[in-house]
Amino acid sequence: MNILEIRDLQMSFGTNQVLQGLNMVVPEHSVFGLVGRNGAGKTTTMKIVLGLLEAQKGEVYVCGERVHYGTAKTNRYIGFLPDVPEFYGYMRPLEYLRLCGEITGLSSAQIKAKSKELLELVGLEGVNRRIGGFSRGMKQRLGIAQALLNEPRLLICDEPTSALDPIGRRQILEILSAIRGQTTVVFSTHILSDVERICDRIAVLEQGKLVLSGTLSEIQKQHRRNSYSIRFASDQEAEEFAQNDELNNPQIQLTREGRSLIVSIEDSSRGGQELIDLLSKKQMVPERFEAMEPTLESLFEEVVQ
Repeated sequence: MNILEIRDLQMSFGTNQVLQGLNMVVPEHSVFGLVGRNGAGKTTTMKIVLGLLEAQKGEVYVCGERVHYGTAKTNRYIGFLPDVPEFYGYMRPLEYLRLCGEITGLSSAQIKAKSKELLELVGLEGVNRRIGGFSRGMKQRLGIAQALLNEPRLLICDEPTSALDPIGRRQILEILSAIRGQTTVVFSTHILSDVERICDRIAVLEQGKLVLSGTLSEIQKQHRRNSYSIRFASDQEAEEFAQNDELNNPQIQLTREGRSLIVSIEDSSRGGQELIDLLSKKQMVPERFEAMEPTLESLFEEVVQ
């Protein structure tokens, strides 16, 4: 089942067309990374999904129900963490979650049980300080607890790690990864390493259009280059192999760095077996031989050029 479906979404601000026919689906219980440069349309898309912004054209469905601007009925399925969550600084974590639970309509018993569970999940159990004295990372963790209080089927996070230090980023990612079996997570970011670390699926947004979408393995397979990395025991062996006449071919690009070679073959019908055969013929045994997968960074740079 798809928890979120976006169909032909279009949005402009004056002459600036932010979304240009965006189509996107998010399967249930996935951790979905919405990736794009600043201004690509990520936050605009999330505001439309939340019913906070009216699209000029297109449809959005959450759990099979259409989102309508201003009514927010579908938000009963959604938990939301903005990029900079705001709190009542004089409150303490349990007080704040109790307020949120009462607004949501939970019973006192439900609020007590869920608050204890969620504060433990986000690493704030036993913390009784006023929220005004929290670090940015602690506020992000409390924001996740608040967003999960009503057991949403979809958790939306807008750049949850963008202003955190490495430890804070790791903690937030670990929390988002831990809840993948309980809810569906969509988070926007421009930090590609975060996406590679925890996402099941990704979508790259550029100038309001989806330019890349799928699982990371699917995308790497689709954009795989016919390139191989070979590492030898010494610089001398690498140089000896690089000098083979069989590699002196316009369709073969060879780069050597010390004892490592990168061999790229333009003809897709030719591949790693030819290199293995050549190694066998020359009776050379490398320390490592592997087909090179494109990184998310290289793919991102390629599609946003």
